[in-house]
Amino acid sequence: MDIRHLRYFLAIADARSISAAAQAIGVAQPSLSQHLHRMEEELSVRLVERSARGTKLTDEGRILVDHARGICDRLDQCVAEMRELGGAVRGRVSFGMPPSCSMIMSVPLAETVRLELPQVRLRAIETMSGYLRAWLQDGTVDIAFIYDLKDLGGMRSTHVLDEELFFYSAPDAWPLDTPPGTPVPLASLQNIDMILPSSGLRALIEEYCTAHDVRLSVVVEMDALTQIKELVARGSGYTIFAPVAAQDFVKRGELLRAPIVAPTMTRPVHLVRSPVRATTRACRAVEAMTLDVARELVRRGIWEGTLA
Repeated sequence: MDIRHLRYFLAIADARSISAAAQAIGVAQPSLSQHLHRMEEELSVRLVERSARGTKLTDEGRILVDHARGICDRLDQCVAEMRELGGAVRGRVSFGMPPSCSMIMSVPLAETVRLELPQVRLRAIETMSGYLRAWLQDGTVDIAFIYDLKDLGGMRSTHVLDEELFFYSAPDAWPLDTPPGTPVPLASLQNIDMILPSSGLRALIEEYCTAHDVRLSVVVEMDALTQIKELVARGSGYTIFAPVAAQDFVKRGELLRAPIVAPTMTRPVHLVRSPVRATTRACRAVEAMTLDVARELVRRGIWEGTLA
């Protein structure tokens, strides 16, 4: 049995009909049936059940499909990478970014890739961090910015920086007796109407609160960064963000920020590579470029944080 037999078997599994598979891959039906018969004889198992309605995989056939896909995919990845080695860096790279990272990174990274890697096509996808975790695991994206590495197994990651989290209020709706913008103890936020996302950043905030016996009053949950900022700017509640997420509203004077103390709250930012996508030269080049751009943004004070 060789790679050709595995590809033939996958065609039968996908088409669920030997005749349809034969037509799809351009092989005579009798020849394809003979290949299948030889595989079954060699493995001493029945791989498909034949009927007038087509073919149906047996339990053994489903197990072989999983192995065959993995083997064929790895071979395709190997061939693609070998072909890349002989020429310029080229190809497509899908990059997943949470909204706050996208606000600061997507434009300068896209400009840098276009200038320095003209044959690389960067696809930047902005979505909530919960989706990015699944997309890394199923190969929808090649790389992504992730805040929490929990449950990501052995994925290759690089700790890029740590962001401090701040409390945000409308300038004319400061809720405390202290001067607006002065440091805010976490415990002082217990009776304040908070607007937070339902996951991602929310989980980190809850960890800090639990560790310091603080219970926040969350009146609105919303997985939409811009809408949260709009609500807070209108005085409908208060929130906690990293500076990069709200710098546009702060710059326009629509939001006021204050450091959180006792404790100071920080969030790590990691660059993570999908374990199921081929690690191409294009992907490695974009990874390296991402780290360079991120570090330069931090050094210039555009992305507030401490480099790891």
